[in-house]
Amino acid sequence: MSNAITPVERAITDFLRHLRERNASPHTIKAYRGDLANFAAYAGSRGWKSIDHIAIRGFLSQLYEKGLGKTSVARSLAAVRSLYRWLAREGVVEQNPAKLVATPKLAKKLPRVPTIEEMNWVLDGKMPEAAAFPERDRLMLEMLYACGIRNSELTGINLDDIRLSAEAILIRGKGKKERYVPFGHSVTNALAAYLPVRQVHLAQARKNTTALLINQRGGRLTTRSVGRIIKKIAVAKGLSPDVHPHTLRHAFGTHMLEEGADLRAIQELLGHERLATTQRYTQLSIKHVLQVYDQTHPRAK
Repeated sequence: MSNAITPVERAITDFLRHLRERNASPHTIKAYRGDLANFAAYAGSRGWKSIDHIAIRGFLSQLYEKGLGKTSVARSLAAVRSLYRWLAREGVVEQNPAKLVATPKLAKKLPRVPTIEEMNWVLDGKMPEAAAFPERDRLMLEMLYACGIRNSELTGINLDDIRLSAEAILIRGKGKKERYVPFGHSVTNALAAYLPVRQVHLAQARKNTTALLINQRGGRLTTRSVGRIIKKIAVAKGLSPDVHPHTLRHAFGTHMLEEGADLRAIQELLGHERLATTQRYTQLSIKHVLQVYDQTHPRAK
């Protein structure tokens, strides 16, 4: 049995290297690596000319047979399309057969976003007993909601990234893109309460770190821990158990739009490359705006 590298495997290796050089997100690269490894296994030793849109449909059918859901299959097809786009740019292929394959229809699920009143209830009251490190946990909640940042951006913040006098934080987003995100008095107060306690924790743990958010042992807090803590506090405060860090990012965008913020300003704050992504985040709010319009504008009645 031959162990020689196939044309598809070689191309995938080069494509992933190209993504790393372009500073693509590690999550994106990891997802592409997994999806494209499945594609390489399916393609076997076939050359590019013998892989047409029917072969790609066969690959998707195989994924369904393995028990993968529509979302996973759609992601695999997107990875194959991206690979083909790059191959076309490199002059390896002339056409993209993956373009002829329809994306699986996904159910449009709108996330349930907590109301402004619910968010105020969570943040204005005492931290529940479930919060093992209340000062840090309040700061996490405040930052996720007040700044609309991603979980990975939150855990990546260092002390030096906070500009207290300017009330802004330097955020490193997807693809190593940097942006400044403002914060208000609620985050300032939460920082003032947390930082001295952080110092005590580090002294007790005999640790030193640049990370803003630390765990009980003095190390940098992980995204998984943030998700677990946010869910625990949300449930203790009477919110849906579906609440996770990204829910607070949705709430940030939705509530700002409801209060009259410009969509492009929200796009800038969320660090979205495309306005269409921001519009998707705020579609719940757009529904609300249309409802208000229908109920209140004299010419809409």
